[in-house]
Amino acid sequence: MKRLPNMLTMSRIAVIPALIALIWIGTPTLRWVALGIYSLACVTDYLDGYLARTLNQQSSLGRLFDPIADKLLVSGCLLVLCSFGYITGWSVLPAVIILLREILVSGLREYLAEIRVGLPVSRLAKWKTVLQMFSLGFLIVGTASPAEIPSVMIGEVCLWAAALLTLWTGYDYLRSGLLHANAIDDQPNSQSDESGAASSAEIGADATRDAG
Repeated sequence: MKRLPNMLTMSRIAVIPALIALIWIGTPTLRWVALGIYSLACVTDYLDGYLARTLNQQSSLGRLFDPIADKLLVSGCLLVLCSFGYITGWSVLPAVIILLREILVSGLREYLAEIRVGLPVSRLAKWKTVLQMFSLGFLIVGTASPAEIPSVMIGEVCLWAAALLTLWTGYDYLRSGLLHANAIDDQPNSQSDESGAASSAEIGADATRDAG
Protein backbone atom coordinates (compact mmCIF):
# COMPACT_ATOMS: atom_id res chain seq x y z
CA MET A 1 0.00 0.00 0.00
CA LYS A 2 2.98 2.33 0.60
CA ARG A 3 4.03 2.05 -3.04
CA LEU A 4 3.72 5.36 -4.87
CA PRO A 5 1.53 4.04 -7.75
CA ASN A 6 -0.96 2.61 -5.26
CA MET A 7 -1.00 5.85 -3.29
CA LEU A 8 -1.83 7.76 -6.48
CA THR A 9 -4.63 5.33 -7.28
CA MET A 10 -6.14 5.62 -3.81
CA SER A 11 -5.82 9.42 -3.91
CA ARG A 12 -8.09 9.39 -6.95
CA ILE A 13 -10.76 7.74 -4.83
CA ALA A 14 -10.10 9.99 -1.82
CA VAL A 15 -10.80 13.25 -3.70
CA ILE A 16 -14.19 12.15 -5.04
CA PRO A 17 -16.26 13.37 -2.02
CA ALA A 18 -14.59 16.81 -2.13
CA LEU A 19 -15.06 16.99 -5.89
CA ILE A 20 -18.76 16.16 -5.63
CA ALA A 21 -19.22 18.70 -2.82
CA LEU A 22 -17.60 21.47 -4.88
CA ILE A 23 -19.79 20.71 -7.90
CA TRP A 24 -22.83 20.51 -5.61
CA ILE A 25 -22.24 24.00 -4.16
CA GLY A 26 -21.52 25.21 -7.66
CA THR A 27 -20.30 28.78 -7.28
CA PRO A 28 -18.11 29.91 -10.21
CA THR A 29 -14.97 29.93 -8.08
CA LEU A 30 -15.62 26.50 -6.63
CA ARG A 31 -16.30 25.09 -10.08
CA TRP A 32 -12.80 26.14 -11.11
CA VAL A 33 -11.43 24.56 -7.94
CA ALA A 34 -13.36 21.40 -8.81
CA LEU A 35 -11.80 21.45 -12.28
CA GLY A 36 -8.33 21.67 -10.74
CA ILE A 37 -8.98 18.69 -8.46
CA TYR A 38 -10.54 16.73 -11.31
CA SER A 39 -7.58 17.48 -13.59
CA LEU A 40 -5.13 16.26 -10.95
CA ALA A 41 -7.18 13.08 -10.53
CA CYS A 42 -7.03 12.52 -14.30
CA VAL A 43 -3.25 12.98 -14.26
CA THR A 44 -2.90 10.32 -11.55
CA ASP A 45 -4.82 7.94 -13.83
CA TYR A 46 -1.84 8.08 -16.21
CA LEU A 47 0.90 8.40 -13.62
CA ASP A 48 -0.01 5.41 -11.47
CA GLY A 49 0.25 2.98 -14.38
CA TYR A 50 3.37 4.64 -15.80
CA LEU A 51 5.18 4.63 -12.45
CA ALA A 52 4.12 1.07 -11.69
CA ARG A 53 5.75 -0.10 -14.92
CA THR A 54 8.80 2.18 -14.68
CA LEU A 55 9.53 1.44 -11.02
CA ASN A 56 8.54 -2.23 -11.37
CA GLN A 57 5.95 -1.77 -8.64
CA GLN A 58 2.98 -3.46 -10.29
CA SER A 59 0.77 -5.12 -7.70
CA SER A 60 -2.50 -6.98 -7.29
CA LEU A 61 -3.83 -4.07 -5.22
CA GLY A 62 -3.12 -1.66 -8.06
CA ARG A 63 -4.75 -3.91 -10.65
CA LEU A 64 -7.80 -4.18 -8.41
CA PHE A 65 -8.30 -0.53 -7.49
CA ASP A 66 -7.16 1.26 -10.66
CA PRO A 67 -10.30 0.44 -12.71
CA ILE A 68 -12.47 0.90 -9.62
CA ALA A 69 -11.05 4.39 -9.05
CA ASP A 70 -11.69 5.32 -12.68
CA LYS A 71 -15.29 4.12 -12.58
CA LEU A 72 -16.03 5.83 -9.26
CA LEU A 73 -14.59 9.12 -10.52
CA VAL A 74 -16.49 9.08 -13.82
CA SER A 75 -19.75 7.78 -12.36
CA GLY A 76 -19.72 10.21 -9.45
CA CYS A 77 -19.10 13.20 -11.73
CA LEU A 78 -21.74 12.16 -14.26
CA LEU A 79 -24.38 11.62 -11.60
CA VAL A 80 -23.82 14.91 -9.81
CA LEU A 81 -23.59 16.85 -13.10
CA CYS A 82 -26.91 15.41 -14.22
CA SER A 83 -28.52 15.95 -10.82
CA PHE A 84 -27.70 19.66 -10.69
CA GLY A 85 -28.44 20.58 -14.28
CA TYR A 86 -24.91 20.77 -15.67
CA ILE A 87 -25.96 18.03 -18.11
CA THR A 88 -29.50 18.47 -19.40
CA GLY A 89 -31.84 17.44 -22.20
CA TRP A 90 -30.64 14.95 -24.76
CA SER A 91 -27.11 15.12 -23.35
CA VAL A 92 -28.30 12.98 -20.43
CA LEU A 93 -28.53 10.05 -22.88
CA PRO A 94 -24.78 9.67 -23.49
CA ALA A 95 -24.22 9.93 -19.74
CA VAL A 96 -26.63 7.02 -19.21
CA ILE A 97 -24.93 5.01 -21.98
CA ILE A 98 -21.52 5.50 -20.36
CA LEU A 99 -22.79 4.50 -16.92
CA LEU A 100 -24.51 1.36 -18.24
CA ARG A 101 -21.39 0.37 -20.16
CA GLU A 102 -19.30 0.66 -17.00
CA ILE A 103 -21.71 -1.71 -15.24
CA LEU A 104 -21.59 -4.14 -18.18
CA VAL A 105 -17.79 -4.23 -18.35
CA SER A 106 -17.52 -4.62 -14.57
CA GLY A 107 -19.84 -7.62 -14.71
CA LEU A 108 -17.89 -9.18 -17.59
CA ARG A 109 -14.57 -8.70 -15.80
CA GLU A 110 -15.96 -10.27 -12.63
CA TYR A 111 -17.23 -13.31 -14.53
CA LEU A 112 -14.06 -13.76 -16.58
CA ALA A 113 -11.94 -13.43 -13.45
CA GLU A 114 -13.72 -16.50 -12.05
CA ILE A 115 -12.51 -18.55 -15.04
CA ARG A 116 -9.08 -16.91 -14.92
CA VAL A 117 -9.41 -15.04 -18.22
CA GLY A 118 -8.28 -11.44 -18.59
CA LEU A 119 -10.14 -8.74 -20.49
CA PRO A 120 -7.52 -6.23 -21.66
CA VAL A 121 -8.28 -2.56 -22.20
CA SER A 122 -8.61 -1.79 -25.90
CA ARG A 123 -7.06 1.17 -27.70
CA LEU A 124 -10.52 2.53 -28.49
CA ALA A 125 -11.43 2.27 -24.82
CA LYS A 126 -8.42 4.44 -24.01
CA TRP A 127 -9.60 7.06 -26.52
CA LYS A 128 -13.03 6.85 -24.94
CA THR A 129 -11.46 7.56 -21.56
CA VAL A 130 -9.62 10.60 -22.93
CA LEU A 131 -12.84 12.01 -24.42
CA GLN A 132 -14.62 11.43 -21.12
CA MET A 133 -11.92 13.30 -19.25
CA PHE A 134 -12.12 16.32 -21.56
CA SER A 135 -15.91 16.24 -21.58
CA LEU A 136 -16.33 16.16 -17.81
CA GLY A 137 -13.68 18.85 -17.34
CA PHE A 138 -15.51 21.29 -19.61
CA LEU A 139 -18.89 20.39 -18.11
CA ILE A 140 -17.64 20.90 -14.55
CA VAL A 141 -16.66 24.47 -15.42
CA GLY A 142 -19.76 24.97 -17.54
CA THR A 143 -21.07 28.54 -17.59
CA ALA A 144 -18.31 29.68 -15.22
CA SER A 145 -15.88 29.70 -18.15
CA PRO A 146 -15.08 32.89 -20.09
CA ALA A 147 -17.74 33.87 -22.63
CA GLU A 148 -15.39 33.21 -25.57
CA ILE A 149 -14.96 29.54 -24.51
CA PRO A 150 -18.16 27.50 -25.13
CA SER A 151 -17.40 25.01 -22.36
CA VAL A 152 -20.86 23.48 -22.23
CA MET A 153 -20.98 22.88 -25.99
CA ILE A 154 -17.45 21.43 -26.06
CA GLY A 155 -18.26 19.18 -23.12
CA GLU A 156 -21.48 17.91 -24.67
CA VAL A 157 -19.84 17.19 -28.04
CA CYS A 158 -17.05 15.23 -26.34
CA LEU A 159 -19.63 13.41 -24.22
CA TRP A 160 -21.55 12.27 -27.30
CA ALA A 161 -18.31 11.17 -28.98
CA ALA A 162 -17.32 9.23 -25.85
CA ALA A 163 -20.76 7.58 -25.80
CA LEU A 164 -20.35 6.39 -29.40
CA LEU A 165 -16.99 4.85 -28.58
CA THR A 166 -18.59 3.42 -25.44
CA LEU A 167 -21.15 1.53 -27.53
CA TRP A 168 -18.44 0.23 -29.86
CA THR A 169 -16.04 -0.93 -27.17
CA GLY A 170 -18.89 -2.26 -25.03
CA TYR A 171 -19.97 -4.49 -27.93
CA ASP A 172 -16.39 -5.75 -28.37
CA TYR A 173 -16.10 -6.60 -24.68
CA LEU A 174 -19.51 -8.28 -24.65
CA ARG A 175 -18.64 -10.38 -27.73
CA SER A 176 -15.36 -11.45 -26.14
CA GLY A 177 -17.10 -12.38 -22.89
CA LEU A 178 -19.79 -14.40 -24.68
CA LEU A 179 -17.18 -16.33 -26.66
CA HIS A 180 -15.41 -17.28 -23.45
CA ALA A 181 -18.70 -18.25 -21.79
CA ASN A 182 -19.78 -20.37 -24.76
CA ALA A 183 -16.38 -22.07 -24.80
CA ILE A 184 -16.85 -23.09 -21.17
CA ASP A 185 -20.38 -24.39 -21.84
CA ASP A 186 -19.17 -26.45 -24.80
CA GLN A 187 -16.59 -28.34 -22.73
CA PRO A 188 -17.43 -31.99 -21.86
CA ASN A 189 -18.55 -32.38 -18.27
CA SER A 190 -15.70 -34.79 -17.60
CA GLN A 191 -13.06 -32.15 -18.12
CA SER A 192 -11.77 -30.17 -15.19
CA ASP A 193 -12.48 -26.49 -14.63
CA GLU A 194 -8.84 -25.75 -15.31
CA SER A 195 -8.85 -27.26 -18.79
CA GLY A 196 -12.15 -25.60 -19.55
CA ALA A 197 -10.81 -22.19 -18.60
CA ALA A 198 -7.66 -22.76 -20.62
CA SER A 199 -9.67 -23.82 -23.68
CA SER A 200 -11.91 -20.80 -23.26
CA ALA A 201 -8.89 -18.55 -23.30
CA GLU A 202 -7.65 -20.19 -26.52
CA ILE A 203 -10.99 -20.11 -28.32
CA GLY A 204 -11.67 -16.53 -27.31
CA ALA A 205 -8.15 -15.26 -27.99
CA ASP A 206 -9.09 -13.56 -31.23
CA ALA A 207 -11.96 -11.72 -29.60
CA THR A 208 -9.77 -10.66 -26.70
CA ARG A 209 -7.16 -9.28 -29.08
CA ASP A 210 -9.92 -7.37 -30.88
CA ALA A 211 -11.01 -5.88 -27.56
CA GLY A 212 -7.42 -5.30 -26.48
